[in-house]
Amino acid sequence: MIEISNHENVTCVKTVTPSKNTVYLYLVDGMLIDTGPIIVENELIAFYDQYDFDLVTLTHSHEDHAGTASWIQKNKNVPIYIHPKGITVCEKPADYPVYRQIAWGIREEFNPLPLGESIQSRNLEWEAFYTPGHADDHVSLFNKQTGRLFSGDIYILPTVKVLMKTESISKMMNSIQTLLKLDFGAMYCSHAGYLPDGREKLETKLDNLRGIYDSVMDLYKKGYSVSEIDKTLFAKKYRLEEYSKGEYSSINIVHSIVSDIQS
Repeated sequence: MIEISNHENVTCVKTVTPSKNTVYLYLVDGMLIDTGPIIVENELIAFYDQYDFDLVTLTHSHEDHAGTASWIQKNKNVPIYIHPKGITVCEKPADYPVYRQIAWGIREEFNPLPLGESIQSRNLEWEAFYTPGHADDHVSLFNKQTGRLFSGDIYILPTVKVLMKTESISKMMNSIQTLLKLDFGAMYCSHAGYLPDGREKLETKLDNLRGIYDSVMDLYKKGYSVSEIDKTLFAKKYRLEEYSKGEYSSINIVHSIVSDIQS
């Protein structure tokens, strides 16, 4: 299912999968930002056939953001850009766990072009800020003229309760600090949608991450083990931890922070 709305001359496309997962893609000034999951490809094809765009920019290579890029490349003949670190991932067949294949579908391979430090849409120039933490190839897009910020998966929720093994709390914090230096108000998040109070949302998330970071560090310095810190700070467990077989887990939060000391 998809729902289309408009905010500040941005076409916002909300996709909802059969398992009730939500992800947004955006169309602004002839540039499509992300391509949604392949599991809702038929609905998105109807959107692509109705709306014109000249290029695609991916915030990162995860399957819920790059899912229909292959169809676009085969049928629309428009360039698709991604951070250079994501190119090899996109060129290969999907290689991610079964639970994610069930949730988002199985992405087909495609051949994107390397995204530079900026990219031009029809009338606007966008700065592409490298914002890792959630993914090594993650970027956020900002236009000074309009003050629009497309933040990909930097925000999602005001705090974190589980983390993927590949994510980094310290890198997330650094990326948020990078974005908070920009002159923006509203923010377009890939999972929370249009956030008119985007700056406040990011500031809140940064404060929450700092609190988690400091709490983990304090217990670790007192001699707590990783497991003991996890049980102390994250006593509540979520179905996703079992469902993902630990790829998402609260203990990954602790590992991410403790590794900063050990490295």
